[in-house]
Amino acid sequence: MEPIIQCKNLTHYYGKRLIYKDLNFSVPQGRILGLLGKNGTGKTTTINILSGYLQPQAGECKIFGEDITKMSPIMRKEIGLLIEGHVQYQFMNLQEIERFYAAFYLGKWKKEAYYALLEKLKVAPKQRISRMSCGQRSQVALGLILAQDPSLLILDDFSLGLDPGYRRLFVDYLREYATAENKTVFLTSHIIQDMERLVDDCILMDYGKILLQMPVDELLQTIRRYTMHIPEQQGIPQIAHHSLYHPNVLGNTLEFFSFLSLKEVQQELTKQNYYFTHLKAEKVGLEDAFIGLTGKY
Repeated sequence: MEPIIQCKNLTHYYGKRLIYKDLNFSVPQGRILGLLGKNGTGKTTTINILSGYLQPQAGECKIFGEDITKMSPIMRKEIGLLIEGHVQYQFMNLQEIERFYAAFYLGKWKKEAYYALLEKLKVAPKQRISRMSCGQRSQVALGLILAQDPSLLILDDFSLGLDPGYRRLFVDYLREYATAENKTVFLTSHIIQDMERLVDDCILMDYGKILLQMPVDELLQTIRRYTMHIPEQQGIPQIAHHSLYHPNVLGNTLEFFSFLSLKEVQQELTKQNYYFTHLKAEKVGLEDAFIGLTGKY
């Protein structure tokens, strides 16, 4: 089956500053994929390319098999886009804005998806958007996108401005909807705990490149945080950089992240005659894995 999103050799600069070069990834149908990266690694740039708002200097981006820069209006209707979680026309009430958007999607509009979300929010259809909180407005924006019934949802920083309760509502409702309707979702967020609860797969971006793309379950089953006691001033072991991520020494404790097993780490350190005691491996959540693989700073 052809991927819903397929990007090949994407390269983009802002002026002379390279954002990334020869970026490659794909997103299969029916998967929820989270794009993780620090500020400045190119997450929003990627969203703008996927949305057709930005043309990369090199490479191609296809959605539903069509070049995004040449996509037909009919296919564009299959993409639901949420940027920063906000909704315009705040002078309208919830019923008025639903009717306004419905006029653009004749024959495809599913208003029941919109009103089902409003019911969860416990807001009245006559309530004006201008009198709603930032979190509630974000939910209204999501409801309008779900009513479009798109095959692909692209959500940029979807949790911006949401308090913990609304974030949980957003995540749970979106997960339930996407799974039930076999929708494909591509999203970013700075709240990585939400991503762990929501996404099937993740892409970890570093400056100028993709570190990895894999299912979240597989990542969390294989990545480990290692700690050990070492003599002070011994330094950091010379394990290959792709096996040992961002080693850090504090006092007489060495910490690093790795996909190697405990036995493999022991063998690597022993081969180097590296002295250590109290070697420990522990599982971590998605946020710790992200920091461990990309570095704290």
